[in-house]
Amino acid sequence: MQAANLNANPKISVAEFVKKSPAEMELKVLAGEKGLAKREISSTRIQKLGLALAGFSHYIHAGRIQIVGQSEITYLLQLEREKRIAAIHNLELEKICCILITKNLEPPRELLEIAQKENLPVLRTPLISSKTIRIVSDFLQELLAPQTTIHGVLMGMYGLGILILGESGIGKSECALDLITRRHRLISDDTVIVKKIGDDLIGSSHDLTAEHLEIRGLGILNVRDLFGVSAVGRSKRINLCIELKKWSEVLEVERLGIEMRQEEILEVKIPKFVLPVSSGRNLSTLVETAVRVYLLKVSGYDAAQKLIEKHTAAISGENK
Repeated sequence: MQAANLNANPKISVAEFVKKSPAEMELKVLAGEKGLAKREISSTRIQKLGLALAGFSHYIHAGRIQIVGQSEITYLLQLEREKRIAAIHNLELEKICCILITKNLEPPRELLEIAQKENLPVLRTPLISSKTIRIVSDFLQELLAPQTTIHGVLMGMYGLGILILGESGIGKSECALDLITRRHRLISDDTVIVKKIGDDLIGSSHDLTAEHLEIRGLGILNVRDLFGVSAVGRSKRINLCIELKKWSEVLEVERLGIEMRQEEILEVKIPKFVLPVSSGRNLSTLVETAVRVYLLKVSGYDAAQKLIEKHTAAISGENK
């Protein structure tokens, strides 16, 4: 497998978060504008500042968005001005990437003044805290997902995401074109962006090359224009990997298909078939059949195992 541009621990600036955040959050910057580009979000987890404001500042984790809701605002407002300022300064402000105030609450003036001085972004949303935490967590799960770029082709077949690997020129794109004519769907050709979201690998295409296929002798093809909108897709969970290899490079050919190999991407293992390539072999038929075999295995039917059981039973009968 050829992989590049591995980004296992991505970060984004607070400015990028504000720019890309879901529209329903209606984010507004209240203070600390100069820190928007400098401070970075590196965690998908969200924190509430309640404990830290009460004096337990060591609970603050760098890189997490800090939520301030009704309870935090109420606590600050009940303090005398000097104690309020002390509580805010006790937050280890250099560790905080940004503060997000919910429910369109009005923060204490001291908080905004200190944040402005420390270049600490303070944001505000009209959403309540519980909904804000859910939306932000889901949004950051995708935005901060570990990712890598793989040289290969990703197809949507029978509801599954099929990653086709192999060295350049072995026939991956030609195989994809034939599969498209069989009503399967192209997700990405040549380079596949793979993100790890939870325990799943999600593959997609670069915006620039989406819906395009490169075929030697024909050039760049627009699959949507040639075959219609149903022939393309933007992303797919990767369920199965099929690697195409020259016959001379395959050290061991699986004859029975009892044990499936695995491909590890971003520490996630997915089942894999290795198909030897030689003249006269119909790659698209082999790939399509491999996917059908995998579906049968997942459903509990294994043709090779059934044959072995029949063979064992036949031998046992002869020896009685």
